[in-house]
Amino acid sequence: MTFERITVDFNKMGGVPCIRELRMPVATVVNKVAAGMTEDEILEDFPELEREDIREALRYAAAVLNERHLPLMKP
Repeated sequence: MTFERITVDFNKMGGVPCIRELRMPVATVVNKVAAGMTEDEILEDFPELEREDIREALRYAAAVLNERHLPLMKP
């Protein structure tokens, strides 16, 4: 899977995955969605973003989780 809107530049934001060189971390966008914000609300708060940026951030987060082995917690 390729991500055209996600960039990683070790000279910007310490290599944190960002949206299109904007210094907007993918995690920030995903956290806004997790907090219950709609796409329209996010776009209003961050006018530099585009709707497809939000969608690709979510796809990226899902792909990253698929690649990691998470330890199981004991009940």
